[in-house]
Amino acid sequence: MESDVIVVGAGPTGLMLAGELRTAGVSVLVVERLAEPTGQSRGLGFTTRATEVFDQRGLLPRFGDVEMSPMGHFGGLPLDFSVLPGADFGARGIQQSRVEQVLGDWAAELGAKFLRGHEIVALAGHDDHVEITVEGPEGRSTLRSAWLVGCDGGQSTVRKLGGFSFEGTASTREMYLADVRGCDLPPRFTGMRVPGGMVMNAPLGPGVDRIIACELGATPGERTEPLEFAEVVDVWKRLTGEDISGGTPEWVSVFGDAARQATEYRRGRVLLAGDAAHIHLPAGGQGLSVGVQDAVNLGWKLAAAVRGWAPDGLLDTYHDERHPVGVRLLMNTSAQGHLYLSGPEVDPVRSVFAELLRFEEVGRHLAGMVSGLDVRYDVGGGDHPLLGRRIPPSELDDGTTTAQALHGGRGVLFDFKGDSHLRSVAARWAGRVDVVTAAGSPFDGTSAVLVRPDGHVAWATPGHVDELGDVLGRWFGTPEVST
Repeated sequence: MESDVIVVGAGPTGLMLAGELRTAGVSVLVVERLAEPTGQSRGLGFTTRATEVFDQRGLLPRFGDVEMSPMGHFGGLPLDFSVLPGADFGARGIQQSRVEQVLGDWAAELGAKFLRGHEIVALAGHDDHVEITVEGPEGRSTLRSAWLVGCDGGQSTVRKLGGFSFEGTASTREMYLADVRGCDLPPRFTGMRVPGGMVMNAPLGPGVDRIIACELGATPGERTEPLEFAEVVDVWKRLTGEDISGGTPEWVSVFGDAARQATEYRRGRVLLAGDAAHIHLPAGGQGLSVGVQDAVNLGWKLAAAVRGWAPDGLLDTYHDERHPVGVRLLMNTSAQGHLYLSGPEVDPVRSVFAELLRFEEVGRHLAGMVSGLDVRYDVGGGDHPLLGRRIPPSELDDGTTTAQALHGGRGVLFDFKGDSHLRSVAARWAGRVDVVTAAGSPFDGTSAVLVRPDGHVAWATPGHVDELGDVLGRWFGTPEVST
C-alpha cells in the first residue's frame, strides 16, 4: 500500500489531519488536485477553539503575532465574546493561505507525503483496504491505503464516489467576493446592510481590500463562464455608490448560502471531514475552524485503528461527536444569513435580537455557539463540569501549560494531588497516555483530569476514582502493561 491513510485535499482540514496522523506515527499520503497552492484565501482568521487546537500542537508561534479580538457579530449584530471566561471572537487577519502554509510545512516536517496535480476519478472500497484511481500529468494510476479521508471541499469527489448522502438546502442567494488593490475603501469590518443588500470590506494589507457584496434578489444561476470583475464593480456601485472600476482585482469569486451535511461521516473505510462533510454560509469565520476540529477529533482515533489498539466503537465516536457540531453549525449560519442578508421584512426580527443581546445570558449562549466554546461531547462518567469539554488553557506550577502537555498527541493524565494510585493505573497505558504531576490544581476542586489527545476531558475528580482504569480502556484500548 502507498500509505496507511490517503487524505484527499490539501486545505486546512486535510493538512491538519495529515499532521495529526503523522504525530501518531501513521503513514499518510495527501492527494491534491491542484499542482500548487493558489495563494487565494476565503478565510481571514480562525476562532478561539482553532487557536487552542494549534496551541496544543505547538503551532501557534508559527503564525507570528496573533491578534485576538473580543468583538464579533451574530448576523451583523455586535456580539461581545468576552462574556465567556477567557474567550475571544478569534484571530483576525490571518489568511487561509497562511494557515495552509503553516500546516503544510508542519505535516511535511513530520513525514507526510504529498501528491499534487492529481485528481481522484474512481474509488473502490474493500474489507481491508481502499483503492482510488487518480489522474495526473502522466495519466491514470491506482493508489491503495487502509483508510481514505475526503477533505476535498464542498464539491467533494470522495463524498460523491463514496455514495454519501448530502442532505440540506440549495443556495437561495448569490454573493460576490473580490480582493482588490488600489481602491482605498472605508472599512466595513462586520458588514453593512444597505437598501439594496449587504456589503463588507476590510483591508488585507497595504492597498488591498477584501470586499463582499450580496444584492437582494440576486439568486444563483447556472454559470457557464467565470465571474468577471466588471460584475463585481456593477454590484458594488449599485449598493454603495462607490466606483471601484479603477482597482486591480487579485482574484474574484462567487458563492452562495447552500446548507448541506453528510448524513454519515463514515462509510466503511471511507470518512469525510471539513467542507466535504458540511457546507454553509461563511458567517463568523466558522468553516475553517470547524474543519480543523473535525481533523483533530478524527486523527487520533483513526491512528488507533491503524495501529491496532482502538477499542470497539472508538472510530464511530467521530461521527457521534462531530455530526451534532455540524448540525449546529448549519443552524446558526443559516439563522445569521436570514438576519443579515434579507430585506426590510426581517427588521422586526433583528430588533428583537438586538434587545435580547442586551442580556448577558443570551450573549453567552450565542458566543458559545459561534465560537464552538459550548461543544461538549458525551463521554459518560458523571456530571463533572469539565467532562466532555476542552480542557481550559491553564498554566501549571512549573511554568508550563496544559497545551504544552498535549504537544505529543497522546492522552494526558494531570495529577494535581500526587496520587500514586492514579499514576500506577495510568502507567499501564504508558505508550498512549502521559502523566503530568503538578502541585495545585488550576481547576477549583479538581484533583485529577484525564484528557484525550484532542484536548477533551474524558474523566475528572472528584468522581469515581476507581473508574479510571475503565475509562482508560474505553478510550485507549487494552493496557500495554499487565498487572
